[in-house]
Formats: sequence, structure tokens, C-alpha cells
Amino acid sequence: MTVTLSSAPPADIRLVSPVSDTSSAGSRESSVSGGQQAVGSEVIKRQRDHRVDALRGIALLMMFVDHMPQNLLNRLTLRNLGFADAAEIFVLLAGYASWLAYGRGFSKYGTVETLRRLALRCGKLYLAQTLMMISFVVIIRTWRNFTPVPVDFLEPELAHGVSNLWRVFLLDALPSNLNILPLYMVLLAAFPLMYGLIKINRFVALGLSMLLWLVINLDPTVNFPNWLDPDGWYFDPLAWQFLFMLGACGAIEAGRHEGNLPSFSWLRILCGSYLVFSLLEAFPWTQWGLPVIRPLALPSPDKSTLAPLRLLDVLSIFYLVQSSQLARKFSETRLGQALALCGRHSLEVFTVGTVLDLIGRLIFTTIGEGWLLQATINLVGLWILYRVTVVYERKRNRARGEAATIGRSPSREKAVS
Repeated sequence: MTVTLSSAPPADIRLVSPVSDTSSAGSRESSVSGGQQAVGSEVIKRQRDHRVDALRGIALLMMFVDHMPQNLLNRLTLRNLGFADAAEIFVLLAGYASWLAYGRGFSKYGTVETLRRLALRCGKLYLAQTLMMISFVVIIRTWRNFTPVPVDFLEPELAHGVSNLWRVFLLDALPSNLNILPLYMVLLAAFPLMYGLIKINRFVALGLSMLLWLVINLDPTVNFPNWLDPDGWYFDPLAWQFLFMLGACGAIEAGRHEGNLPSFSWLRILCGSYLVFSLLEAFPWTQWGLPVIRPLALPSPDKSTLAPLRLLDVLSIFYLVQSSQLARKFSETRLGQALALCGRHSLEVFTVGTVLDLIGRLIFTTIGEGWLLQATINLVGLWILYRVTVVYERKRNRARGEAATIGRSPSREKAVS
């Protein structure tokens, strides 16, 4: 989920792509934070753009905070600051990075190799999903040996036995907090079809994708079946595919402008104004003891079908970030780099964070929700997630170093000559 992909650079020159991939597929050329590209006899220095990595890191850490309902810190995450939340950002950036890894991969590595890499990534996502489910069952059953655990910590249909766990492994049953990776798997599996439509005509592909999204919003009953919920998958793939498609097309457009989306002052003002409106509508005024100043007092837009208000929210955020040089500068600070590191190892961060969420919820339920405990749970959890990224970054760097050593070995050079 962390390896970047860029178009092939000239020999012995490492070119950095503007974003790391969410998959393990991709080239190793974009492995440093700064790079060079040869153009004729000149050498142009190019610095890596960490904005998308940092934004994905923010989304992942917000997911960690949001998945503990007792966590007071989630009052400051996107879910309470606008219509959309971290899940929308995650899926949008998944589409963005998938184009960099696989959209370019079809022409660079060939159809068979790219399909193999897609299948491998889906397999890793399924493995992560399985490990999280097993961890949930083991942790909850162990905890129950010492203190009662509310039945809803694991869906009631699964809480009293394991006879129906096979439904989870076949994705016929998606428990709460374990339902976004299956969505990602479905979208990745559908990527070859999306790629084919985009290659025919990008705007036709977007139009067809939007039409399907509109159909689902008009008829929310069209969904994948979920044994645990008669309404189907919480994240309806037939609706959320539009956000994934928008991410892929956004990567194409940004690739034409050195990683930036074209900056228009009028559009930036429009997006900023919409986000202010979204903030006023979604902010938990009463939880903070403040008077409610919602302009329209709109009901919360449906998340399952990716309601229009949510879609506009996440697109506004992404446009302002990816068209902003200030956001680029922030991503180059120490804090921005730490967030980008989380974004580059998003599968590992999400998997570990989801298990930590369960433990945090159990601790809050068993011990209490005092301020000291709140601070401890959040600080320890965030520190663990950061250390996970450090471990995997070192592992990746070692692998790259070994690959570079093999590439420079005398036998290799003799074979090439």
C-alpha cells in the first residue's frame, strides 16, 4: 500500500512521483524525497510532492480517533467539522493512487503483470481483513473472561458463537468498523474496467460512473447483500465507485500539471465557502455548550450512498489541498513528513489502528472515560501507529538498498555489458 509509481525515468536517474501508491505494486524509482529528471543535456531537480501522502495520513489517524465513540477527540475530526469524514478521503485517494500504480502500469508493465499486481493487492487486503476479524474475536473472548463486554462490540449475530464466521470470510457479512477494506477490494477488482473506459474516453467514463451513482442515490435499495444488515453494505460499492473514479481522473489531471490541480481563484473561493457552510451545518454545537447557528439545519446526508453533500465536501477539501502551494510546504515540515509516512504505509496503519480502536473501546467501557485515560489512550495509540510506520519504512528502505546492491553487482554489470 505504500510503494509509489512513476513513469520510467532515464537510466540511472530516479524520478519521484507526486504521490505514493496505496498498493505494494509500483516502481522503485520514486524512493527518495527529492529526485532529478534528465531533459536533453540538462538536469532538472524535482522535489517530491507529499501532499496526498500527508492528507491520507491525516485521514487514517482520524479513522483511528473516530472508531472509538467514547473518544472526545473525535469532536475535532472531519466527521464533526463537515458533511464528509475520513472514509471519503481514503477512497478518493485510493482511486488517485491506483491510477498511478495500475493505470500507468498497464502500459509500463503490460496487462498480465498489472492484473497480477492487482490480484496480489486484493489478496493482501483480504488477508488484512481476515486478521482484523480474527483479532476482534480473540480479544473480545479473552476480555470476557475477566469482565462483561457489551454484545454490540461484535455484531449480535456473531457475538455468541463462531458458527457464522464463514459468512465474514466470504464477505457475506460485514461487521461494523470492518467494512471499508471490502469496499476497497471491490473497487480494485473493478479497476481494469474503469481503466478501459477511461482509455476510451475519460469524460464518458466519468459520465457513466456518475450515472450509476445517481441511480443508487435515487434507489438506495440497490446494494450488495449483507447478512448482518438488511440494507446491504454500509459503503455501497455501486455509489462509492464514483468517488474512486474521480480520484483516478484527478491523478490524470494532476499528472499534466506536475502533481497540481489547476488553481482558479473563483473555484478556491467557492470550495472554501462550501466548506464553511458544511462546518456550520455539521458542527456539534450542543456538545460544546454553544448556541446552534446552523443556516439550514439539514439532516445528516446519507453515507451509504455517498450523498451529494458529502461528495461535494470531500472534493472541495481535495481541490484546496492539491491546488495549494501552502499545503505543499506544510507537507515538507516535520509534522507533514510524519503524516506522509503514515500515508505511505496506510494498510499497516489502518489494520493496527482498527485493532487498537477495539482495545481502546474495551478500556473505556471497563475502566471509564476520564480525561487522563482519554489522553493516555490517544497518545499511546498514535505513538504505536507512528512506530509501525517507522518499522515498515526501515524495512522498505532495506529492501531497496538490497535491490540496488544487486543491481550494481559485478556479475550484473558484466551481464548487461
